[in-house]
Amino acid sequence: MSVQTWTWILVGVTFALYFGIAIWARAGSTNDFYVAGGGVSPLANGMATAADWMSAASFISMAGIISFAGYDGSVYLMGWTGGYVLLALLLAPYLRKFGKFTVPDFIGDRYYSNSARTVAVICALIVSFTYVAGQMRGVGIVFSQFLQVDITLGVIIGMAVVLVFAFLGGMKGITYTQVAQYCVLIFAFMVPAIFISIQMTGNIIPQVGMGGTLEDGTYLLDKLDTLHTELGFKEYTQGSKSTWDVFAITFALMVGTAGLPHVIVRFFTVPKVKDARKSAGLALLFIAILYTTAPAVAVFSRTNLIETVRDQSYADIPQWFKNWEDTGLIAWSDKNGDGKIQYVQGAALVGKKPEFLEGRGAYGERLISNASDATNELYVDRDIMVLANPEIAGLPNWVIALVAAGGLAAALSTAAGLLLVISTSISHDLIKKQLKPNISDKGELRWARASILVAIVIAGLFGIYPPGFVAAVVALAFGLAAASFFPAIILGIFDKRMNKQGAVAGMVVGITLMLGYMIVYKTGLIGIMDPLPASEWWFGTSPEGFGTIAMCVNVVVSIVVSRMTPKPPTAVTDMVENIRIPSGAGKAAQH
Repeated sequence: MSVQTWTWILVGVTFALYFGIAIWARAGSTNDFYVAGGGVSPLANGMATAADWMSAASFISMAGIISFAGYDGSVYLMGWTGGYVLLALLLAPYLRKFGKFTVPDFIGDRYYSNSARTVAVICALIVSFTYVAGQMRGVGIVFSQFLQVDITLGVIIGMAVVLVFAFLGGMKGITYTQVAQYCVLIFAFMVPAIFISIQMTGNIIPQVGMGGTLEDGTYLLDKLDTLHTELGFKEYTQGSKSTWDVFAITFALMVGTAGLPHVIVRFFTVPKVKDARKSAGLALLFIAILYTTAPAVAVFSRTNLIETVRDQSYADIPQWFKNWEDTGLIAWSDKNGDGKIQYVQGAALVGKKPEFLEGRGAYGERLISNASDATNELYVDRDIMVLANPEIAGLPNWVIALVAAGGLAAALSTAAGLLLVISTSISHDLIKKQLKPNISDKGELRWARASILVAIVIAGLFGIYPPGFVAAVVALAFGLAAASFFPAIILGIFDKRMNKQGAVAGMVVGITLMLGYMIVYKTGLIGIMDPLPASEWWFGTSPEGFGTIAMCVNVVVSIVVSRMTPKPPTAVTDMVENIRIPSGAGKAAQH
């Protein structure tokens, strides 16, 4: 069967599974809708947390980033997994002991202030919408390539699927759907990795195969280093980032992970405090399976790509190349007129994306209008490295289709979790806690579902009409979470003197500073100026790492302001003292 047929079958089966679970796990109360009734087992919660966390960025983009960045890509592995260590040790058990539904709920009650709650809601919405836009676009790309539908239609289909299990089941439906999605995505990621590891090195374990030898006895990484240097790139196993920037990015990703609201809310779904800690540990284990495999996938795909396209006649190029060329994610410009693909160091294009012309060239290639003066003729979008990897390696069609199903599972699972955070922030933290405190349980549930409907429409529009800045800052959602939430949460647990004035001032300063830096150095002032160059970064800190500095500023401002203003009430300090002993908590409560 063809790849498209296999894809329709596997995607259809997995979607039917998701729908079935959503119908089975319908939410009948706000307790079900917000925290799945508080009765999820640590094992199921660990798998759901892993699926919630491993978005399209983890499944599709991370290995692609590593395949191009080489050693420098290790910051994502260290930061994104290290964040779960922070969660397990410093946040999960204490937040579970506190027993509220959401991060804004914790901040509002801990800092005895609706102003603090409102600031936290605004931060949650900024982080979540920034993150979810990329998920919906990823869904559209996968549908466009593998199911041969328009990207817009792909996004609409993804919106409909997420809407069903989020609208019907809330956290209950999302949790058990994410368990299934974790199984799909991890199977889809590991199968091609194992196949290619055996194909290239004869080793069934990809992590070992990455350091193994090829048929000629050459170590795979040595071969890749040689290919890189021959093409004018730095050796794959050498980094170019400064030690400070590596630290800053890693730390920002760690504390950003620990501050992401859609991850934190998962620890309110388990019955007991010790279950929250178990969930975090299990989630880290489940995540590590993919994260330790990603560097191997990056090495395999990078090696195969270079050997397949380097100095290859376009007339003889495999069909997968032309298929991806049609999506605009790969492009070739024959600058020297020899009909061969010349892949060397240097920007192939002016701008970040190819601008295609109508028709085809003399060799059948798609013509582009924005070729640069550099001798490099090949543009490759890093996001195709995982999706195209099975095709490049010549794996069976069902494996190629499986990867598509896995990419959709990763994107949809995270989108659902983020949409629930958006819904809960509006229905619970704004409507219930501030605007309509006497609203009934059913009334609040109606607001929650209406909020999800509105949120998914907005997220879908971001996917269909992505503003240029959205694509640039999706990965920076972690910096936003680090700059806003993490200090307020950690100081709220471990600093009894922290008061509402300090927390609000810190959050406002932190997220404003991070947003400003992102706009100036990553996205530019839209329509007015381009992003400022790396030579003007503050202290040599990239936008991806600036969350570390913004977080430190948040901490300093919070502490200084809190010491200059009145102490928090005795009832609040007693509450903080109580949650420091992470035992004896009951079910998560909304009042």
